[in-house]
Amino acid sequence: MPTPAAAGPVSAAHPVHIALLASVFVVAACGLLYELAAGAIASYVLGDSVLQFSTIIGSYLFAMGIGSYLSRFFDRQLPAHFLRIELLVALAGGLLPVALFLANAYAPGAFRWLLYGLVLLVGTLVGLEIPLVMRILRRNVQLKELVSQVLTFDYLGALAVSLAFPLLLVPRLGLIRTGLLFGLLNALVAVWALWLFRHELRQWGAHAMACALTVALLAAGLAGAGQITTLTEDKLYADRVVFAETTPYQRIVVTHNPGQGRPGHRLYLNGNLQFAERDEYRYHEALVHPAMAAHGAPKKVAVLGGGDGMAVREILKYPSVESITLVELDPAMTRLFRDQPELAALNGGALKSPKLTIVNTDAFRWLEQSQDSFDVIVVDFPDPTNFNIGKLYTLSFYALLEQRLAASGYAVVQTTSPLVARQSFWTVVQTIEAAGLRTAPYHAHVPSFGEWGFVIASRRPWRLPSQLPPGLRYLTPATLPLLFDFPADMARVPAQVNRLSNQVLVHSYETEWGRVHE
Repeated sequence: MPTPAAAGPVSAAHPVHIALLASVFVVAACGLLYELAAGAIASYVLGDSVLQFSTIIGSYLFAMGIGSYLSRFFDRQLPAHFLRIELLVALAGGLLPVALFLANAYAPGAFRWLLYGLVLLVGTLVGLEIPLVMRILRRNVQLKELVSQVLTFDYLGALAVSLAFPLLLVPRLGLIRTGLLFGLLNALVAVWALWLFRHELRQWGAHAMACALTVALLAAGLAGAGQITTLTEDKLYADRVVFAETTPYQRIVVTHNPGQGRPGHRLYLNGNLQFAERDEYRYHEALVHPAMAAHGAPKKVAVLGGGDGMAVREILKYPSVESITLVELDPAMTRLFRDQPELAALNGGALKSPKLTIVNTDAFRWLEQSQDSFDVIVVDFPDPTNFNIGKLYTLSFYALLEQRLAASGYAVVQTTSPLVARQSFWTVVQTIEAAGLRTAPYHAHVPSFGEWGFVIASRRPWRLPSQLPPGLRYLTPATLPLLFDFPADMARVPAQVNRLSNQVLVHSYETEWGRVHE
């Protein structure tokens, strides 16, 4: 290899030149992927995706700056340093999802420390990579071409992985397999460097052994990724995991316990319980029937969220219903509860009803684009744990909801716990009223959740129905009025309107539920 003083610019076809630029592409892709993986896992575990991605990206970029600064202290044996750093990035980045999921399952108190420790470590190592590559390339390339070419391949690698991560990698491989796969790519870059600089490297045998061990470890992890995922989720979820899938929108896990204590299936989205088979009927009867029965003879019904089909099951108990539109963002949810026999049995095959039309899209966008009006709209979203879900509890959303509601129609919204998250509950009520709708708040006791809240919204006053569909397990005409009575510890408190511009609900929700877990 010629020295900088002796070498002039070489052809772009120089093998080492091409190989190192290809390495830049891979290095950039891997570096961004580790950053995205850390942000996604933090969002799953800690909630509030905006906060988690913001702090992780900031920490990662800061660490890259530290790495870039430290690169000035590497003077000799640059190919050897580059090779070692690639192996370290491969191990730290590739094993990052595994380490975080294991920490969340077995040492949740250490999760945040490990998260930011790994982010800073990987960011520092990634910050070292590009400066070292550029200094190696300076032997053969003029500075003007060097900077433009390296940055071009760096940005192209980042673009490729930013598109592939949500659209291809996470849905098809999951976070653990994706991390290990890209760790393996980093290790292969080190193997490539081992061959490219075989005449320069001292202790070539030791470097070859390190490469072989790193590749073997990551390959073994990739082969056993399913067992690793099972290990973490079996610890996190006390019951046996019978189905798990990572989609572009969430992590879906279904567990089953055949025993006597709490038998049946349980659905978790991003680690948060959505229903338990043993008492979901309480939740869904309370959600659907006060509005449906009060209407009298609803014909056209919409369900926003509720991809498990339980709310649709309750709606189909009304013979007057002619059509139901189910708007569920995640097609994996509706597919799972329509096609898996065990889970379809829970909703009585409701998702195969000829009266049902399934629309897999964002509910906010659907309300903006739809021109239909509905007699009853059932809003069954997850709790506002982050800003993406919080937008579905804002004044803007309820204003759109009001436009889709027939003049005599009712909407009902699931609204977290008025006992645990009292401020949050009444914030939703205040926001619905600010959209020009009357409200009838109520609550029901669901053992898996405790006291849970709902709000009926309409243009006309809600009236107590005189009868309910036959065969209900929880609600009766005699007990229904009790749901609308709030004891002193759940009574109304002053609350702000939740707007897209402030998202006060997300902040109050995190504060109130955070106290429960302290």
